[in-house]
Amino acid sequence: MRKYPLLILSLFAFCISSFAQIEDKRGIVVKGAELVKVQDGFSFTEGPAINRQGDVYFTDQPNDKIYIWNPNSNQISLFREGAGRSNGLYFQLDGTLIAAADLNNELWAIDPKTGKETVLVPSFRGKKLNGPNDIWVRPSGGLFFTDPLYPRPYWEGIRGKEMEQDGQHVYFLSADRTELFRVAEDLKQPNGIVGTPDGKLLYVADIGDKKTWRYDINEDGYLTNKTLFCEMGSDGITIDDRGNVYLTGKGVTVFDKKGEQIAHIPVPENWTANVCFGATDRKTLFITAMGSVYTLKMKARGVW
Repeated sequence: MRKYPLLILSLFAFCISSFAQIEDKRGIVVKGAELVKVQDGFSFTEGPAINRQGDVYFTDQPNDKIYIWNPNSNQISLFREGAGRSNGLYFQLDGTLIAAADLNNELWAIDPKTGKETVLVPSFRGKKLNGPNDIWVRPSGGLFFTDPLYPRPYWEGIRGKEMEQDGQHVYFLSADRTELFRVAEDLKQPNGIVGTPDGKLLYVADIGDKKTWRYDINEDGYLTNKTLFCEMGSDGITIDDRGNVYLTGKGVTVFDKKGEQIAHIPVPENWTANVCFGATDRKTLFITAMGSVYTLKMKARGVW
């Protein structure tokens, strides 16, 4: 008989842990909103990026595909098969889709109408990049991308698993595509990256060092005033109109512009890879996690 109270307590604890609640100290989530699974059945979803119409493009890297989520119909359709094993995505203001094409460790520009790609960055200093991972295009032109090393099984016969570059760095590609240079060379494993809408600040998540850093952006693309933002790394990253920064990993964790944690959104998957705001009003949080994608209604609004 003494075992029954313990069993009841165990079941109660299991239920509590299985139905973790959203923590929201600043009212950034619509009251009563719940996480909605849009679709599962993918292998590993990544790289969500919003276009000007509010559609979200995302990747299923192991299956080498890019999909589109339509917020009006809540349906998902295939955009491109054979996507260079794209990981992170980001749209330029002219509608061009920039993709971190990991198959040959390149950076691509994809025409959203035809799906045709142009290789923007094939290498750096005559050597293969580690594997471009995440991208942010600044409003005035030019783009930043992270280049961590994650050896892939599909590299067999293409390249070795060893690093050809001398580290895992952050790069800047000028708007006219004539200049490519490193802007951060002292990070362990940079991954998620995003900037502010005024183009003045850049956040870089060093997932290998479990830290996220903030930089000032110079007009020429170089970074200055490296400052520790928070003691948490991240796979993906986005920002809202209040200046809050959204990091991923164990669900989505939100920090205000001072680096104070203000919210946590549990996601029922082993890993949450990436996040962005979608829909025409930019008030739907779109989350990629393992083989699924999710949405959550927000009060805060995305800025891209």
